[in-house]
Amino acid sequence: MDIGQRILFDLFVIFVAAKLGGWAFSWLRQPPVLGELVAGMVIGPHALGFIGRPDAELVAALGSEEAARAALEATYRTMAELGLVFLLFSVGLDMRVEEIFRVGRRQLFVAVLGVVVPFALGYASMRWSGRTEPEALFVGVALVATSVGITARALRDLGVIHSVEARIILGAAVIDDILSLLILGILSGLGGAVPPSSLDIVLLVVEAFAFVVFVALVGTGVVRRYGPPLSRFTTPNFPLVIAVGLCLGLAVLAGRVGLSSIVGAFLAGLVLAEARAHYDIERAAVPVYELLVPFFFVDVGAEVDLGVFARGELLGLMVAITGLAIVGKLVGCGLGALGMGWRPAVIVGVGMVPRGEVGLVVVSLGRALNVIPEDMFAVIVVMSVLTTVIVPPLLARLYADAIFRPPPVAVSEDVAHLGRADAGRSEERRGER
Repeated sequence: MDIGQRILFDLFVIFVAAKLGGWAFSWLRQPPVLGELVAGMVIGPHALGFIGRPDAELVAALGSEEAARAALEATYRTMAELGLVFLLFSVGLDMRVEEIFRVGRRQLFVAVLGVVVPFALGYASMRWSGRTEPEALFVGVALVATSVGITARALRDLGVIHSVEARIILGAAVIDDILSLLILGILSGLGGAVPPSSLDIVLLVVEAFAFVVFVALVGTGVVRRYGPPLSRFTTPNFPLVIAVGLCLGLAVLAGRVGLSSIVGAFLAGLVLAEARAHYDIERAAVPVYELLVPFFFVDVGAEVDLGVFARGELLGLMVAITGLAIVGKLVGCGLGALGMGWRPAVIVGVGMVPRGEVGLVVVSLGRALNVIPEDMFAVIVVMSVLTTVIVPPLLARLYADAIFRPPPVAVSEDVAHLGRADAGRSEERRGER
């Protein structure tokens, strides 16, 4: 089996395992995303080894086991990144800019408190336990990062992506991603010869927010004005071609300005949401979504090394860090949403808990800079996976019981307006069909 055939076979195994896991958990009345994560754990290199373990033929072709393993991992990560990009693109298609701004202040409170509280808990606990200053800072940032991918998929699978809580979670997660990456960019200077200056930090902040505001406001204006004439093109699937091009282009551009690519993908979907009256882009993008998104969740699950749980000396530290990660988001983000009532605040707090791939990026950078030791690296990896796995079933439970829906008097007028706008738009779509 040559290199191309081996990679193709691994992608086949990942896709089939993801679908089987998703269907199995759907049959158990659980979010399919949880089945995809478990599928990754089962077939990954730390368990059955169906993926991630190069055979002798691949090692011989690439010259070493390290090179063969790196080739496989690069393929998995590329597919996972594409899946995450299109997941956030599809989430953006379900929103509109004016709807986000109506609850913007609430989202800002949730995002800022969701950064400050976990960081303070992580940093203080590490310093109290005798860890070094740089290590404490990186652990604090690892607790700050939020992986919106898991929550977005769970909310979509539950059919509540249009709920007020979902909009607050997703909007706050975008802000949270920006703040987390800004902090991480500053800390990366710890491993360099020249730390970033105050001017560099200010310029990065201005550049990031200018990009988000420009794309969100100017982009939607362009689509509103020039979207209708595009319907005259007779090229097959022309709207989907434009959508995919814009999604990938903004994802790359976001990376160029120092943001996560998923921010650009989300903004692309947000912009094209204005064109949904002219094309059913969302329906056309479903096959792309079904093909690519499962690769992301299987890759996250495959990162789990179940052998870590057998290391007794790390068990207590892992439990403590995971507990701080959960409490930090529940308290910080929950406080930011408390004005809506305590039950919606719990939903928002839970939705912001996953660390997923973002936490792994932070701790990997810390290890590359020789700031994070091996034991802490293992602990943060397990924490990232655990906080990722627990959220989908918790959200399913919270949304399953009608008692957790807030009464009208508990919702501010601007947030309540979202529900009325959503209902009106749904009736409009049914009329168009």
